Amino acid sequence: MDFALSEEQQMLIDSARTFAEKELYPYEDEVESSDEVRPELAQQIRDRAIAQGFYAANMPEELGGGGLDSVSLSLVERELGRANFALQYLVGRPSNILQACVGEQRERYLFPCIRGEKTDCLAMTEPGAGSDLRSMQCRAERDGDDYIINGSKMWITGAGKADWFFVLAKTDPDAGYRGMSGFIVDADSPGLTLGKKENNMGQRCSDTRSITFDDMRVPAENLCGGSESGGWLNAMKA
Repeated sequence: MDFALSEEQQMLIDSARTFAEKELYPYEDEVESSDEVRPELAQQIRDRAIAQGFYAANMPEELGGGGLDSVSLSLVERELGRANFALQYLVGRPSNILQACVGEQRERYLFPCIRGEKTDCLAMTEPGAGSDLRSMQCRAERDGDDYIINGSKMWITGAGKADWFFVLAKTDPDAGYRGMSGFIVDADSPGLTLGKKENNMGQRCSDTRSITFDDMRVPAENLCGGSESGGWLNAMKA
């Protein structure tokens, strides 16, 4: 069996390596010493990633993404991953969870993220629930045309820079994985509070925070995929 890379895959590697060396590496000392990525620098990296076709490379072409297969995407990620995470994070890989969006959700959340106009963020990990998602305590209860969410998430990468979050919460505590639902929650929602920026050991400029939900209301139309039982499956696809 031939495991050699194709000519196209080698070109992708070379292009991604050049991009990282030119657009990311020169700013590593700056962002680590300042503990922050300047807004104008973030926009510069995002714009150049879009122009060179690296932005949303994980998304299908029919949705406006790069449409890379898993192997090709991994090869690109390996090159970008040599740079500081806070910088390579700006190149943009909208979460695959967004492909579960339906109807108006696609226009409001999916496509703006693919175009680089908005930034999404995954909010799943909790103080007592990391890889064991069944242990999560965050609850979402239906109330008319809304859901009311209470609970907390922690170690959420990019939380301070996100326009909205994919929040996994339990709508039916007795239904196991089928009782977990995914919600699209705007970052400025009343009842949502961001914690302080964590002082990471390494990658200090990566914006990692906790999130607290206190009787936070989210419209039922923001139930990702339109089904209460699909939250865990959509999370695993990501």
